[in-house]
Amino acid sequence: MFIPVEVVIVPFVFGIPGVVIMTKMWFSHREKMAGLSGSKQGSAITDARFERLEQAVESIAIEMERVSEGQRFVTKLLIDRAPAMPELSSGQQRSTPS
Repeated sequence: MFIPVEVVIVPFVFGIPGVVIMTKMWFSHREKMAGLSGSKQGSAITDARFERLEQAVESIAIEMERVSEGQRFVTKLLIDRAPAMPELSSGQQRSTPS
């Protein structure tokens, strides 16, 4: 009984690389799954970092509100202390000292 060469060669040409690729994919999948199971600790660390970040942003917002309140207060003081400018009629122009 004679077996053609193509019947033997073709399965080797496509079969061996296919088995190698499938094995590599399987090991890669196992590594990814092992990495995901350890993410519980990473999640707790990330949650703690986000909590600190949130507190920092809140404190910055409070400080910015204080700065803006101080700016409004100083602006009001400057407006109250400024001498009153006489109102000009529509025909007059304001002169600037040189």
